[in-house]
Amino acid sequence: MARDFEAIVMTSNLLLAPCQVAGRSDLLERRLRRYQSRFQGAVRALAMRHPRVADLAASFPALLFALAVPHARLDPDRALACVIDGRPLAKAAAAAGVPLWLRKLPPEAFARPIPRLPDGELFRRQIANHFPRSPKLAPTWLQLVADAAEVAHEPMAAWIAREFVREPQRVKTARLRLICLWAWFSAEPATLGHDLIRKPWTPDMRFDAARSAAEDWGTVVALHVNLGHLPIADMWLRPGRVAGYEFVPLDSIAAITEEAKAMRNCLSSYGGELAHNRSRLWSIRRDGERVATLRIARRYRDPLPNIVELEEPGNVKASQELWWAARQWLHKHDLSQIDMAQRDWGTMPLDRGSWVSLWRPFWLAKRRIPDWLPMVPSRKTLDMR
Repeated sequence: MARDFEAIVMTSNLLLAPCQVAGRSDLLERRLRRYQSRFQGAVRALAMRHPRVADLAASFPALLFALAVPHARLDPDRALACVIDGRPLAKAAAAAGVPLWLRKLPPEAFARPIPRLPDGELFRRQIANHFPRSPKLAPTWLQLVADAAEVAHEPMAAWIAREFVREPQRVKTARLRLICLWAWFSAEPATLGHDLIRKPWTPDMRFDAARSAAEDWGTVVALHVNLGHLPIADMWLRPGRVAGYEFVPLDSIAAITEEAKAMRNCLSSYGGELAHNRSRLWSIRRDGERVATLRIARRYRDPLPNIVELEEPGNVKASQELWWAARQWLHKHDLSQIDMAQRDWGTMPLDRGSWVSLWRPFWLAKRRIPDWLPMVPSRKTLDMR
């Protein structure tokens, strides 16, 4: 009877083994199909080389992908040998330069060779709370983390991971470099870039607040590299006094930024207009106090100077009295003699000295000059897209 039972068990095992193998093969295939379609061939070919390599599809999808689709700096052979030899995954991951925190990411996360990623102790603790819930969002999330760490630092990478998971539809990637540069300079107090920041980055900021502060900083940066260190030589008009109001030229970066801060307006955004001879800015004061900001420019087809903006603090509409005083001051000049020839947009060079002074600390800290932030001043770069 015992012999009959042993025979039945042996027969059952023989019958079950092919089923188990087939099931295991089906499970592996389902896991491999979760990788991006253009990489499935490379991942599948590597998985077929050894069962332990194939097991990575379940235990460490990121490591399998990194070995199948290595980045330019990685020679996968040493890490692959660690896997085949059955050594701890931590050693194999270290050999491949793959952080262990990537174990939690699904195969769908990998849409390109895995870039260099942050892996500090604090970052590892923070990032565990901010993994994307949807596999479809994982590739964008991973690239944002890598880009933020490369341009800024690990705290910024953890921040963008958190903000993207919170509200992925609000995190626009188009301005990320600008935001990251602003965040980097926020932590570098001995730099010109830091001096131009009105509101620095902090980890508790929400994305919209950070984007607004970064764009404000970018506007001031553009003003500096448009105007340079010297004051505007031709203000078109002369300072003067009318009906108790004093008309003061805003002919330098310091004068413009002080007026913008005091009057709570966007005056700093006119760097390009000023550089291309399309606008001039004036402050109207009474008894030494700022009462309005004035912009002179051409209006429509009129070739002569016009008052195109005249506003009190906070962009409040100016009074009729102020408009009348401004008109009287304007028409004290021989307007026909003013050179208002507009320069073609983008043709006026940026100030190289300001440009290099601004970005040099970043270049030195990162030990490189990236293509998107070149040494030669570029208006395209100012857009930071």
